[in-house]
Amino acid sequence: MRLKNVPGSREAVANCAFAIDEPGEFKGRWAREVFDNDLPIYIEVGMGKGKFITELARRNPQINYVGIEKYSSVLIRAIEKTQNDPLPNLRFIRMDAEDIEDIFAKGEVAGIYLNFSDPWPKDRHAKRRLPSRRFLERFANILTDEGSIEFKTDNRELFEFALEEAPAAGWKIVCSTFDLHNDPSMNEGNIMTEYEEKFSGQGHPICKYVITR
Repeated sequence: MRLKNVPGSREAVANCAFAIDEPGEFKGRWAREVFDNDLPIYIEVGMGKGKFITELARRNPQINYVGIEKYSSVLIRAIEKTQNDPLPNLRFIRMDAEDIEDIFAKGEVAGIYLNFSDPWPKDRHAKRRLPSRRFLERFANILTDEGSIEFKTDNRELFEFALEEAPAAGWKIVCSTFDLHNDPSMNEGNIMTEYEEKFSGQGHPICKYVITR
């Protein structure tokens, strides 16, 4: 997918009080030094324009949230959403997910959300998929022992891949569905992302799993 360049977005992200410019400096000290509390931290990897994580933070002031996005041209849209209504429990990082272990310490994160991640459809790119065993290993190294990962996608092939990768990487599938919006149990309290609204509106069923170690 080609992303539209937004002039000045990188500078705007760097100058935003809610975006962490040097996130590695807070490794192991996020709750205390960034949020000034001892509350649990949940992160969304590949947050896009931020609708999902912003609404989560608004509904759950007792939890700290960090949204991670690789592209400043996308992240700037999330920042714009919060400028007029800042949330004390929400911060943003512009970074590549491959560097996640440089940012968070072992056991520092209570939960991870992966929403409509790039499917990287070619076999040779499988290791780049966020629900791949390679990334699951990275995520395991920053999650608490009870930490979970929630993954949503409209791409059935990617979801089937994810369902195979999780147990192969030593994870337990707590629950899963190939049609989230018609699954009353798993859809309860669901917050839709921008992509979720778009794809479900086009008639695409949404897949979801929750996994733990």
